[in-house]
Amino acid sequence: MGTKAFTAGCLGLSLTADEIAFYRDERPWGFILFLRNIDNPGQVSDLCSSMRDAVGNPDAPILIDQEGGRVQRFRPPHWAKYPAAGKLAEIYRTNPENGERAVWLLSRLLAFDLLKLGVTINCLPVLDVLIPSAHDAIGDRSYGQDPNMVTKLGRAACDGLLSGGVMPVIKHMPGQGRSRLDSHLELPIVEATLVELEATDFVPFKALSDISMAMTAHIVYQDIDPNSPATTSSTLISQIIRQKIGFDGLLMSDDVSMNALSGDCGQRSKAVFGAGCDIVLHCNGKMDEMRLVAANSPELAGKALSRAKKAMIGVGQSDESDEQVLRTEFAGLIAEIC
Repeated sequence: MGTKAFTAGCLGLSLTADEIAFYRDERPWGFILFLRNIDNPGQVSDLCSSMRDAVGNPDAPILIDQEGGRVQRFRPPHWAKYPAAGKLAEIYRTNPENGERAVWLLSRLLAFDLLKLGVTINCLPVLDVLIPSAHDAIGDRSYGQDPNMVTKLGRAACDGLLSGGVMPVIKHMPGQGRSRLDSHLELPIVEATLVELEATDFVPFKALSDISMAMTAHIVYQDIDPNSPATTSSTLISQIIRQKIGFDGLLMSDDVSMNALSGDCGQRSKAVFGAGCDIVLHCNGKMDEMRLVAANSPELAGKALSRAKKAMIGVGQSDESDEQVLRTEFAGLIAEIC
């Protein structure tokens, strides 16, 4: 039996017998961790090992959203507290060179943290160009309102992770910075024209289209496809993400348990694959939902399989940076903003 094209979570700090059996039988491509799964470094390492043992793959990808600021799953006292992207952008506005360096350093330090635990993919950076009237669901997770600045800092974030052997995921493609609603709760609709989107929202994603993984946005772009959010829109994925933006890497959905999508998790998963995504992401660890996702997820094959293999090239291959030297440098750069 091959690997199935979905990513799964779990409910607690260790796997239950039911979770182990489910992973063994359904063989998800990867796993994702959340705060509910985290206590201390030893426990996290054991959990990652248990997940990989369950699918019989010592290299199974394990993902996390470890951005800094309010989206930080690994937290004190066992891990450092890191600033949000918006805070690092403050440094850039004063001194662009220092700002880019601070963003690179943050990602490089995150890579140190994650690889020690067995986590190989970080869903970072947020490339959403922020519009002042947007919902705070993005807020200071964004590098700001200037597409060129978002592009430069997003590139620095990717480079820092890659230098540490951790794979980045650019999100939320093709841009969530205009959303006036929280897609965790309801479906946002963006009314900006395609011309406006191309001049702003799409810019960072197009510039970083060489990055090997991206995550979609659960948002309707009315001028492109008024009937479906990007995650389930074949028009948007084929014409915008694959063609205009030029992204040919592994495309995963945002979490299909979010309420922006309609139907049950099985119907949502079917729609995600029908639209052209390579991987379905399911995060909450609820077994009844995971079974629906698995039942509607194909085996990873063809282009999707090739993209998945390419996305993991370089995992664990880090530079020879001295962690303590970098932590000291980072502390000096962020002293004025923290």
